[in-house]
Parts: sequence; structure tokens; C-alpha cells
Amino acid sequence: MSTAELLSIEPHELKFVFELKKQISSSLQLSNNTDSYVAFKVKTTNPKKYCVRPNTGIVLPRSTCDVIVTMQAQKEAPPDLVCKDKFLLQSVKTHDGAAAKDISAEMFNKALGHVVEESKLRVVYVAPPQPPSPVAEGSEEGSPPRDSVSENGNVHGADSATVARAFTERHEAPEKSAEAKALISRLTDEKNNAIQQSNKLRQELNMMAMQSASDPCSHTT
Repeated sequence: MSTAELLSIEPHELKFVFELKKQISSSLQLSNNTDSYVAFKVKTTNPKKYCVRPNTGIVLPRSTCDVIVTMQAQKEAPPDLVCKDKFLLQSVKTHDGAAAKDISAEMFNKALGHVVEESKLRVVYVAPPQPPSPVAEGSEEGSPPRDSVSENGNVHGADSATVARAFTERHEAPEKSAEAKALISRLTDEKNNAIQQSNKLRQELNMMAMQSASDPCSHTT
């Protein structure tokens, strides 16, 4: 915190999270430590680059005032994000009941005998937070690294048994697939045979029922 007799400033530097082609704002809080009305004025070495609201004002006795500094969108970043811009806050006591409309340039003119306090503020650019980098395959915590095979056939990072098992499973896959197809075909044939047997049995039962109905011996006298 920058402390003066009239106004204290928090923070003592202007920090901007720098991003290209984007307006960025930073704030200051001015605290009046006296029982007098205090007028202030904010200046900068690069007025076209920054917008200060308010750039002049009155801070009432034992009260505070917030100042917002907005940096215009920048097309390129300075080397190493080092900024040489500076701000100057001037403050001076004024009469009780003073308002912002009463502020004039003469109030901050030391040549006219006014006691003007000045606080210098530097500008700091901060790089925006970076998103977490993606985790490479096989580098998850607790998982072993993937095996690699060099051009001469040597295996790195795993024993030969693991590689041999992988090749064996790869060659056994077509055989297992053929066995599965044969099993499906056999089950399909058995299902069709069962359906045929069921239909045949139903036909025989129908014929027996018809014969029984036409046999005169089956009727009661």
C-alpha cells in the first residue's frame, strides 16, 4: 500500500492480466485519512492507451473512492511482458463541501503555492493462466509405460513374454472367431430341427383327432 499524508492507495501498482485484442481493467482504492475534503487527479505517461474513470474527483473525509483503469485492446505484446508505462496520482486539500465540478487544473499547480502530494504507480503485466496440458498416453499415474520396439526388433520397456503373448493372442483371434461361427451354425441347425419335429408332431396329433372323430366305434350308444 502506498501511503501519503492525504490519500493512501491500494494496491501500489496497476496489474493487468495481459491478453491480446482484449480490453483489460484494473482498480485502485483511494482512502482519505484526514478530516478534510481531498481532491485528486490521475495522470499517465500513455493517455491514449488507458482510460481512467474517474480521472479526477473528491474523496470525502475518512472515506474511500474506487478508480478503474482500463487498458485498450493491444495488437501485440511487449517483449517479456515488460511495461514501461507509469501513472501519477496527485492529491490536494480543498474546501469543505467541494464537488468534482469544482476541480480545476490550478488546484494541482505547485507554482501557485498549492501543497500537492504525488504518488507514482507502475504498470505490471501478468500472463494469463495456462490451461492444464493433456496427459500423454501411458503416462497416467500408476500405469506402466507403453512398450516400444526398435527397428532392429529389440523390445524396450517390457519383457519378451509380454510381446509374445500379444502376438499369440492376435493369431488366435481368427481361430476363436471361426469356432464361434461354427457354434452359431450348429445351434441354428438344432433350432430348425426342433421346429420341424414340433410341426410334425402337431400334424400327427391333428390326424389322430380326425380319425377318432370319424370312427363310429368311438360314439356312445
